[in-house]
Amino acid sequence: MTISRRVALFLLAFGVWSYLLWPNFVRNIWNSDRSWADGSPTSYLIVHLVIAVVSLVLGTIIGVIGWRAFRATRKTTDQNTKA
Repeated sequence: MTISRRVALFLLAFGVWSYLLWPNFVRNIWNSDRSWADGSPTSYLIVHLVIAVVSLVLGTIIGVIGWRAFRATRKTTDQNTKA
């Protein structure tokens, strides 16, 4: 399957965006009053941490796919200009 350069950049941007967005979200959730009850984590905190971790994993996978596709389009472009 061939991914265009535009799609590769979009996937790469999505991966970077995940790493810009989710750590801030986790920090806000961690400091929320609803996250802790008597020093123990609440289900609110656990559910949101799971969502954040899954999103970071998916963002990483999508970003890696985007990076590999971007590099592949660069190699194809470089080969076409040398020919």
